[in-house]
This record gives sequence, structure tokens and C-alpha cells, in this order.
Amino acid sequence: MTQQLNTQVFAYAKQFADSAFKAQSVALKALEQVTELQLKAFEQQARGAADFVAQATEVRDLEALRGLWEKGANLSRDHAEQAAAVGRDIIAVSQKTAESLGALAQAQQQAANDAVAAPAAGKKAAAK
Repeated sequence: MTQQLNTQVFAYAKQFADSAFKAQSVALKALEQVTELQLKAFEQQARGAADFVAQATEVRDLEALRGLWEKGANLSRDHAEQAAAVGRDIIAVSQKTAESLGALAQAQQQAANDAVAAPAAGKKAAAK
């Protein structure tokens, strides 16, 4: 009896560890995707800001300053639009990750239910 219980406990622990490893893998993949999205956005925004600063250093008169003002407004709008797009992409990655983790949790729960039901079914069949 003790051997059977130990076998079931070790099998469940192994299954739990495997599921935890899969969940960690899914979470790290999502983190990698989110980081990549953010780094690309940061790189593009830094490039745009550097170009703006380079143009700002060349301003010598009022007309050039007006043009620079318009470019600054456009740059701000572009950055806001880009931030919104990256936010949507991050939400999509988060949703996919949540769905994957939910599926893993359901599979783990189903496996645990099956593991508990299997010995009970075996005892019922032996009793008949």
C-alpha cells in the first residue's frame, strides 16, 4: 500500500514539475517577446529624438524654429501612436500567454483528476 502511494505521489510530483517547467518556458517566451517589442520601439524613438536634437542644433532663425516646432509636434504624435501600437501588441502577447498558461493548468488538473480516479476505478473493478 505504501509503495503504491509513493508511486502515485512521485508520479504526480513529476507531472507537476513538468507542468511548472512548461509554464516557466511559456512565461519566459512571452517576456522575451514583450522585451523585444519595447526595445524596438525605444530604438525607433531614440533615433527620432536624436534626429530632432540634431536639427534643433542647426536652428539659426525664427523660420527654422517654426519648422522645428512642427517637426517636434509630429515627432510627439508619432511616438504616442507607436506607444499605443506597442501597447496593443503587448496586450496580445499577454493574452496568448494567459491562454497557454490556462491550458497548461487545465491539463494539470485533468491529469490530477485522472490520477486520483484511476486507483479508485481499479479498486471498484477488483471488488466486483
